[in-house]
Amino acid sequence: MKPEKQNIIIIGASGHSKVVIDIIERLNNYNIIGLIDTYKSKRNKIFHYEILGTEENLYSLIKEFNIYAGIIAIGDNWIRKTIHEKITKMIPDFKFISAIHPNAIIGKNVKIGKGTVIMPGAIVNCDSKIGDYCILNTKSSLGHDGIMKNFSSLAPNATVGGNTVIGIGAAICLGANVIQNITIGNHSIIGAGSLVNRDIEGNKMAYGIPAKPIRTIINEEK
Repeated sequence: MKPEKQNIIIIGASGHSKVVIDIIERLNNYNIIGLIDTYKSKRNKIFHYEILGTEENLYSLIKEFNIYAGIIAIGDNWIRKTIHEKITKMIPDFKFISAIHPNAIIGKNVKIGKGTVIMPGAIVNCDSKIGDYCILNTKSSLGHDGIMKNFSSLAPNATVGGNTVIGIGAAICLGANVIQNITIGNHSIIGAGSLVNRDIEGNKMAYGIPAKPIRTIINEEK
C-alpha cells in the first residue's frame, strides 16, 4: 500500500503558480490543499484550487490542514526572497519543497537546493550547482559546472555556458545567452535577447549584443 500523500500549500497565485501546480500534479508526490496570496481575494481559484488567505494565515492553515510543506510560486526574484524571509520569520521550521518537471533533463552530479522550480524542457548539465529558491524556466539551459546562487533565475530559452556563475537574485531574461566562464553579479538583470561575453557586476541592468551595463539596479526592483 502506498503511503498517504502529504499536504502542501502553494505560496503565490499568479500565472507562475499554474506551472508549479502542473509540475506537482504530474509528479503526484503531494496533495495540494490550496494557495495563499497577499493580493488575491480569498476563495478565488487557480485551476480548481482555492486561495485560502495570505501569509498571515499560514500558521492556522498548517494546523487546520496538517500541511507538511510549501513552495513559493512567485516568478520575481526579489518578491520570492521577501516572501521567504517573511514566512521563515513567522514560522522558522517551515519546510519548502522543490518541483522538477519530469521532462527536464538533469545531468550527472547536479545538486539542486530546496524551493527550486525546474520547468519542462530545461537542461542542467553535469556537475552544476543550483541554490535554494531558484527558477529554471521552460527550455532554459545551464552548462556544465555552472553555479546558480539562491533566488536567481533563468527565463524561457535563456542559455548559459559552462563554468558560469549566476549571482544571488540575478535574472537572465527571455532568450538571453551567456558564454562560458562568465560571472553575473548579485541582483543583476540581463535583458531579453542579450549576449553576455564579459562579466557583469552586481546590481546592474545590462542588455544588448554584446550586453553592456546601462544603469544600477535598486534593491527590491522588479
